[in-house]
Amino acid sequence: MSDARSTPPPRKVSEESLRRLRAHLGMLNTATLQRLDSTLPWYRKLTPDERSSLGLIAQRGLTGFLSWFERPTTSISTVLGEVFGGAPTELTRSISLQRALQLIRTVVDVVEAQVPGIVQDRDQILVREAVLRYSREIAFALADVYARAAETRGAWDSRNEAVLLDAVLRGEAPDEILSRATAAGWNGDKGIMVMAGPTPAADLPTRLAGARRTAVRAGHDLLVGVQSERIVLVVGGVTDPSQAALALTAWFGDGPVVYGPLSDSLVDAHRSAREALAGLAAAAAWPRAPRPAHAQDLLPERALHGDQAAIDVLVQRVFTPLQAAGNSLLETVDAYCELGHSLEGTARELFIHANTVRYRLRRVSEITGWDPLSPRDAYVLQTALVVGRLPPAPGTNL
Repeated sequence: MSDARSTPPPRKVSEESLRRLRAHLGMLNTATLQRLDSTLPWYRKLTPDERSSLGLIAQRGLTGFLSWFERPTTSISTVLGEVFGGAPTELTRSISLQRALQLIRTVVDVVEAQVPGIVQDRDQILVREAVLRYSREIAFALADVYARAAETRGAWDSRNEAVLLDAVLRGEAPDEILSRATAAGWNGDKGIMVMAGPTPAADLPTRLAGARRTAVRAGHDLLVGVQSERIVLVVGGVTDPSQAALALTAWFGDGPVVYGPLSDSLVDAHRSAREALAGLAAAAAWPRAPRPAHAQDLLPERALHGDQAAIDVLVQRVFTPLQAAGNSLLETVDAYCELGHSLEGTARELFIHANTVRYRLRRVSEITGWDPLSPRDAYVLQTALVVGRLPPAPGTNL
């Protein structure tokens, strides 16, 4: 600990007063522990080991004060190092800075209360002044200890978060992900969603802090990863994906923001991540895409961009079911899209009544979930027909 402040040593007191202080160290320590137990409710709730650790610090504090008081030339930083020893890390884990300062204040109160009965009258003012100076240095030292601990903890937390995020995106082994999730303090066990969007051009720390606050207020866990020009968020505890995505979108930069489907756990979240990242890569092909957009809404663009997962979905959910339902549905969708979404034109092309066209298109909507009467859905269906008629790419299971 650096001794940045120049603290003048206390004036010399009589040897008799020093002798009495030494003789009463044990009594002062006992009185301090009794005062802690009687005045600080949180102290009584600590485990025996934690109370013992704090009691040792209080005892060292009293001993350190006397050492400094006896040898005024001793550096205060040296004394403080002896007081804390290896305790700072354990101290910051056991109690908050506010409680640590309450501990020091209690020690000071006990010493001030006991001074009149211990030292000679002429030395009492000197002892009280020395106690105040010493307690001030202890308080500054504690603040420094907690600040350093917070910096270390923040750096460690950021490292854990980055490693966990990378493991999730890569879809590493379940044990690896769960172990890292525990180390990172991840609490969510279901409703996992991955979002991706552009990195803001400015105020990145402010944006990331805002995203974390938004997630906390909504009761979500959050992992944040900045990957050059994009930000990836892993959001836990999600029940309404569209609402969660909308709340977090404001913290991304300008441009498309895409979120993937819900996963049941972090172990499975790589699937959501793949879809979100594939959607983000293809989003430029749909300038009017909503912000945020679900990755499933970008299936045509993803398929055209070469995303095999999107191609598989279009084939399995659109082309194959329509093919199984009979050629008339495929033929009707194909004609309807080719003829500018005209019911009458489709009817003339297929030599059927317009009501028959309506019926077939309604069946298409029931089977696939996409409505041909909606221009966007019709585009999805038309893309599905195109990729479904192409031979499977080498290495695929279709």
